[in-house]
Amino acid sequence: MTVAPDRTGTGQRNGVGVQFQDLHRWYGRVHALDGLTIDIAPGELVALLGPSGCGKTTALRALGGLDEVDGGRILVDGKDMTHVPASKRGMGIVFQAYSLFPNMTSIDNVAYGLRLRGVGKDERRKRAGAMLELVGLEKQADRYPYQMSGGQQQRVALARALAIEPKVLLLDEPLSALDAKVRRQLREEIRRIQIAVGTTTLFVTHDQEEALALGDRVGVMSAGRLEQIAPPAELYDRPATAFVAEFVGLTNRLKGFAGDGVVEVLGAHVPLLAGSAGPGPVAALVRPEAIRLVAADGADAHVLAVSFLGSLGRVQVQLPDGDLVVAQVPATDVAGLGPGTAVRVTVVPAPVFAVAG
Repeated sequence: MTVAPDRTGTGQRNGVGVQFQDLHRWYGRVHALDGLTIDIAPGELVALLGPSGCGKTTALRALGGLDEVDGGRILVDGKDMTHVPASKRGMGIVFQAYSLFPNMTSIDNVAYGLRLRGVGKDERRKRAGAMLELVGLEKQADRYPYQMSGGQQQRVALARALAIEPKVLLLDEPLSALDAKVRRQLREEIRRIQIAVGTTTLFVTHDQEEALALGDRVGVMSAGRLEQIAPPAELYDRPATAFVAEFVGLTNRLKGFAGDGVVEVLGAHVPLLAGSAGPGPVAALVRPEAIRLVAADGADAHVLAVSFLGSLGRVQVQLPDGDLVVAQVPATDVAGLGPGTAVRVTVVPAPVFAVAG
């Protein structure tokens, strides 16, 4: 089990450990959770990533007590919570829909959970005010939801979830209704706040960029199973299965020949990751940033198109055999790689995953 880093500088963590032990959940013939097992360390943020219907939201709802499981156990701080009602689990939940009360101000929305728990008026306003300050909305305390932007409303929803001092914070696609710029800003705020508070957090998303940016570890799910869970860099650089290799990030499928732990692709010998196909003909899954292009008169490959992505450029190249490859290069290199440019294509010898060709 990966242990979350000590973020307080004191050797203390505010979160609790969470364990999914061989969880199963059926919806008719659909096996939504198929033996899901995950250990989440105290104070850790785990992001669950996967396509629609992979079981990630089912796992979150099971932890929150919003859905029953058909087998296995859920432990929180060492206590079996599998069949404990949602109201007694002490979870804070933020959904895609803000679910704010339209007739309440921001501070009253944040204080609502405290009121249900019998916290006195003065204390709950003090704590709600502190949570609004934490999310940067202290000046909007007396505004109603219709007077705020979508990003501000989602910050209020986050403050409301944190105000009850939850054992675990559950975030179910909380940013998917927001535009791209606001999503980036708010995910940075969520990370800052989660680190500051130290609450153990499960974040569910279909957005790879969000998962990799937010998670201490990222779990990739497919058809109810956990394919791999690892820190973001490890997940990206060293996928453990073909599904992870192809699902996370962009890849080129390049013809190669595997043998003795390496694959020969585009004239280079590249190390193979464990679990790869071979020996024999394979498709090597090579990241665009591992492709190197050099303009060269007389080269057999040529540039088809170039996309400008800010600090990076994405270059589509046709190989001599007609196959296409996409390279990602610094924007400063794009100027000399216009459509029609003859290029020599090589591969960086970083480990790759290979699948049956």
